[in-house]
Amino acid sequence: MQFIDQVEIEVEGGKGGDGVVAFRREKYVPAGGPAGGNGGKGGSVILVAVEHLQTLLDFQYNHKFQAGHGTRGGPKNMTGANGTDRLIQVPLGTVVYDANTDEILGDLVEKNQQLCVAAGGKGGLGNKYFLSNRNRAPEYALPGLEGENRRLRLELKLLAEVGIIGLPNAGKSTLISALSAARPKIADYPFTTLIPNLGVVRKPTGDGTVFADIPGLIEGAHLGAGLGHEFLRHIERTRVLLHLIDITDSNPIENYHTIQEELKAYGRGLGERPQIVAFNKVDAVDVDSEEIQALTSQLQQFHQSPIFMISAVAGIGLDSLLQEVWQQLDQLSASEKNQLQVSQF
Repeated sequence: MQFIDQVEIEVEGGKGGDGVVAFRREKYVPAGGPAGGNGGKGGSVILVAVEHLQTLLDFQYNHKFQAGHGTRGGPKNMTGANGTDRLIQVPLGTVVYDANTDEILGDLVEKNQQLCVAAGGKGGLGNKYFLSNRNRAPEYALPGLEGENRRLRLELKLLAEVGIIGLPNAGKSTLISALSAARPKIADYPFTTLIPNLGVVRKPTGDGTVFADIPGLIEGAHLGAGLGHEFLRHIERTRVLLHLIDITDSNPIENYHTIQEELKAYGRGLGERPQIVAFNKVDAVDVDSEEIQALTSQLQQFHQSPIFMISAVAGIGLDSLLQEVWQQLDQLSASEKNQLQVSQF
């Protein structure tokens, strides 16, 4: 499946139906008076967030969406039928922008959440509406109004609580496949992962937590280098970042700083996001050697929390790593709950 996370589309609400000019024509009822009905309201274009979509691919081939038009009014004071609303399904996590002004119109993060992006036009008034003491037989009616027309930019930001980050070949895809049922492409060369992968990891309580494997970042990613610029947005919603470092690389400490600088340069609070740091591929080294101990101590100067030693491919240290993830998520939930209680007073 091709992963598309940013598209532009055009949406247009339906035109309202025209009002009509008509008069009562019944036997034995002279001068029956105006009886032209109002036009029906035009349909609206409405976005609906659904769970079964993971990409905006469908919008690559279909850029324009229009709701149904209202029908014109009828005689005998009959109102025209309203136009049919156009419902458009989008993935959970879709942010909707006005493409011309960059204004955020909505953020669809809940299942079945709806957002009206182009309202239908009002129906025109029939001549019955213009009856007055001064004009007992109005011979005019109003046309229906055009519906709203907008150009939208849709951006998909994946909904995941934990984002797995690191340089290419740090082992992110291997880790998410070891922790969940996700089966991403894995190979021993950079940029194996070309799209974000999602996996659900079960807590001991049985609840599921979504992990996202973000394609490899490199130096300059926030400026568009490599693949990171396209996918940094997907870790904006994460609550905890799991930073993997390849311990077999020639300079793991420099790799750590490269990712930290990219997060800070991108902004949006990513540099301050809680992080869990883990050396990966420890099955390929002697973790008790002086060299590895010195490496860990050096990294500890920049990252005050414990450094985890894991091997995703061999399953080493994963239980301890997950325990830390659950603990940090629980702490964040408790903190958010306290802040909510304080704000209510």
